[in-house]
Amino acid sequence: MQNPLTEKEIESTSEKFKQVRKALNEVLFGQEILIDQVVICMLARGHLLLEGLPGLGKTELVRSLSCVMGLESKRVQFTPDLLPGDITGNPMLQDVDGERKFVFQPGPLFSQLVLADEINRASPKTQSALLEAMQEHRVTSMGIRHALPEPFFVLATQNPIELEGTYPLPEAQLDRFLFKLNIEAGGPDVLQRIVENRQLGDEAQGQQILQPDELLAMMQLAKRVYLPQVVAGYIARLVHATHKGQSKTAESIKYGASPRAAIGMAAAGRARALINGRENVSYEDIKAVAVPVLQHRLVLEYHAKLEGLDGQVIAQKLTDEIPANADSLPPVLTER
Repeated sequence: MQNPLTEKEIESTSEKFKQVRKALNEVLFGQEILIDQVVICMLARGHLLLEGLPGLGKTELVRSLSCVMGLESKRVQFTPDLLPGDITGNPMLQDVDGERKFVFQPGPLFSQLVLADEINRASPKTQSALLEAMQEHRVTSMGIRHALPEPFFVLATQNPIELEGTYPLPEAQLDRFLFKLNIEAGGPDVLQRIVENRQLGDEAQGQQILQPDELLAMMQLAKRVYLPQVVAGYIARLVHATHKGQSKTAESIKYGASPRAAIGMAAAGRARALINGRENVSYEDIKAVAVPVLQHRLVLEYHAKLEGLDGQVIAQKLTDEIPANADSLPPVLTER
């Protein structure tokens, strides 16, 4: 059993988060909830998928994160002709001590924060090149494994799948993203602030708050946040309810979430509790992260799509349907 967090550790992390939030809010206007969710995802060691129409600030968010967190970042612009080796790196024939040898040349994945821009414009083969890196934080070339730097995050952006020239991401790759977040356009007040504070072509730079070592330490602290057994049970019931016959809403789902979703939900709950200054995970923490964790992992039935439903709507219905307290379950669900 891990040592419980001290009051000093909790207060210090919560204060650092407030500084990070303030720095990001000075760059991204009207996205307070989104910023909180992004930081939670990173503290939980998760990768992030951002979806939204072009021009809503997806790339700006990632650039600002690298500045505020003090992380080395690289950007990959995904296009239909991009090859897997263009991302992971390739062995190159070079002269080494008078001999011709293949020497591995690292690709842009070898960075602490990788922006995979418009990831769904590349072919599924190229998208799948990220799988090993995202899961195991390494790249294999010619049978040799190359470790990626720590911390390592993939923040991918994608345009809505209905747009021309986009490919759906493979389910196995979607499952590697801890969160999927939808970026919505701001209201008139937010647009006015953007117009008053931005010039076309300017790049906003956030103030650096953290060092990579500090971020790694905060990620370790998040692992030590206590997860009560009743909250773990709620996570299990919520993820189990995504499968056929386990809930009313699941009738709209063809394939439900994996155990990786349950593990990720617990990690995100711990991170949220920590940045809010608490030493244990609550039901509210899980409810707050359930939709971002589940929405991209649900494969819907055809009739659900015809009714205009999507993963976000279904995940929210599940969260509303499944009670946090096991004593509140209907008899039919308790028996199952």
